[in-house]
Amino acid sequence: MSDRRSYGDPCGVARGLNIIGERWALLVVRDLLLGPKRFNDLLGGLPGVSPNVLSQRLRDLTEHGVVQRRDLGAPARVRLYELTAWGRQLEPILFELGRWGSQAPLPAEGELGIDSLLLSIKSGFDPAKGEELHGTYELRVDADTYLLEVTDDHVEITRGATGRAAATLTTDLDSLRAVCGGLTTMAAAVSSGMLRFHGDQRPIERLTDLLLAPFSPAQ
Repeated sequence: MSDRRSYGDPCGVARGLNIIGERWALLVVRDLLLGPKRFNDLLGGLPGVSPNVLSQRLRDLTEHGVVQRRDLGAPARVRLYELTAWGRQLEPILFELGRWGSQAPLPAEGELGIDSLLLSIKSGFDPAKGEELHGTYELRVDADTYLLEVTDDHVEITRGATGRAAATLTTDLDSLRAVCGGLTTMAAAVSSGMLRFHGDQRPIERLTDLLLAPFSPAQ
């Protein structure tokens, strides 16, 4: 970090901002919380960022040990970006920032991305309901698969993971946004084919409650 870009302040807040205070940096971290992504996937999930700026932010975050690059060998030959253990420590900070920022006015345009939507489900999870929602579920949104694992007091959401899911939901992002945003009901979306559930009725009900709880008005 050059003197030009450093606050020159030994406070931990300032030192942290030296690393993640640049525009787009925290949003890159946000979009890696659920698992690794390719460069183009990150680019597609951050409308408004240019390829050059994204490349620079990834370089900065990698140099400071927040992000690491992983190259998959032949035949895939894919380069992935993922958070380091230190980078993952930003998760509760981002959740608190999200709760604080949710009180600010909504922008005139823009839609909630899949990472933001699923992180809202994770950060809005009520540990008191962990026992009744306990289980493993699979969510297939467009071309991506997510594994949702609910323990007694925690929900873990992982992109690209697979497991023995008790219930599976297949849909697209627009449909999921419409249901979570209250633009249509779960029943109507299922009836129209926007959402397709697989599994026994009770696990499907648990998965439904898990998805909708953070977006339901407080009682």
